[in-house]
Amino acid sequence: MTQRLIDYWVIPPDQDAEFVAGMEEVLEVYAQPYNPEQPQLCMDEQPYQLLLETRLPLPATKTHGQRVDYEYERNGTASIFMFTEPLSGFRQVTVRPRRTKEDWALEVAHLLDTRYAGRRITLVLDNLNTHTKGAFHTVFEPAVARAYVKRLDFIYTPKHGSWLNIAECELSAMTRQCLQGRRLGHLSDLQQELATWATQTNDKQRSVDWQFKIDDARCKLKRLYPKFKPG
Repeated sequence: MTQRLIDYWVIPPDQDAEFVAGMEEVLEVYAQPYNPEQPQLCMDEQPYQLLLETRLPLPATKTHGQRVDYEYERNGTASIFMFTEPLSGFRQVTVRPRRTKEDWALEVAHLLDTRYAGRRITLVLDNLNTHTKGAFHTVFEPAVARAYVKRLDFIYTPKHGSWLNIAECELSAMTRQCLQGRRLGHLSDLQQELATWATQTNDKQRSVDWQFKIDDARCKLKRLYPKFKPG
């Protein structure tokens, strides 16, 4: 029997006006120049399985690398929050036990109180039901919650359009560079490793040069656009 390989992919719908409207809104944001008074910030989340070693790994020698037993013990899950400012090269990666509305609101509020104190930001994110203005009202008193919301311009990626979120690309890069092929068993270990990765990456000030523009979308993704019928 011939084995057939399957690649799982985010396949956008055909001729979807809501998709292309959301896509063009995101692309328009990425085309804007850097504005220190209202910077662009992208965010995304990723679950992580904490894994404990059941046996001590054997140290590396001159003839072979470190040897890790194939057995492991599950030790719960965590949620990784990635925030990235594409034009300045800033990244912040934090870890929480959960990814509730409250967790998300606290993460955003912390950035508004620290790096972006006194400023407004344009926040690009996906349409998870935890990413809402109401999330702030579950954590803060009404006046404080409203003050945070007034400093945020929400730009949501369309459904099936997660590839438009630069923070998702950063999560992929971080996973390859820091987590792939490793087992971390405790929340504190994961927090320390990701903080080190973010510090080293920020020291390089590696900005993101997003090349895909609205004109490119209208040409290369023409099949997604509804057929225009002049009146």
